[in-house]
Amino acid sequence: MLLESLATPIRAVSELVADGGEFVVFIFLCGAILWTLILERLWYFWRVLPAEAKQLLERWQARPDHHSWTARQIRMSMISRLNAGMTGSLPLMRALVPLAPLLGLIGTVSGMLEVFDSMALRGSADARTMASGVSKAMICTMTGLAVSITGLYPAFYFQARAKRESELLADHFTL
Repeated sequence: MLLESLATPIRAVSELVADGGEFVVFIFLCGAILWTLILERLWYFWRVLPAEAKQLLERWQARPDHHSWTARQIRMSMISRLNAGMTGSLPLMRALVPLAPLLGLIGTVSGMLEVFDSMALRGSADARTMASGVSKAMICTMTGLAVSITGLYPAFYFQARAKRESELLADHFTL
């Protein structure tokens, strides 16, 4: 019973790949990379950033000079280093979000071309042949949109969180 319930999602994905064509594989790969980056960002914000921020804040507070031009540059460098860590994988994440529906669109066009090719070969519009091609096209579109939609919120959330955390860190590094 447990094995069957675990195998159901795998079976569903393999059916989608079989029905949707090769572009669905690329869309799922795009989604896997996207969600790996999302999980990595979660780990970074929950575990890594607090330790890094604490370490740099202790180094800043241990400095005797906080008011000179050099001290301000060091402060900006520390905040910039933390900001770079927070936004490290955001450009790739923000590129993968629109990439998934574009791959779905390529699959859609490919499926529709198959429909038109089959119509041209047979010389008539067979409903069964048209339905399979349109189905393939719609599966690609649906899969691309589903992957993109699931990554939209996390991509913008991490961007906003990085901005907010940078501002909070700047407040902690008092002059």
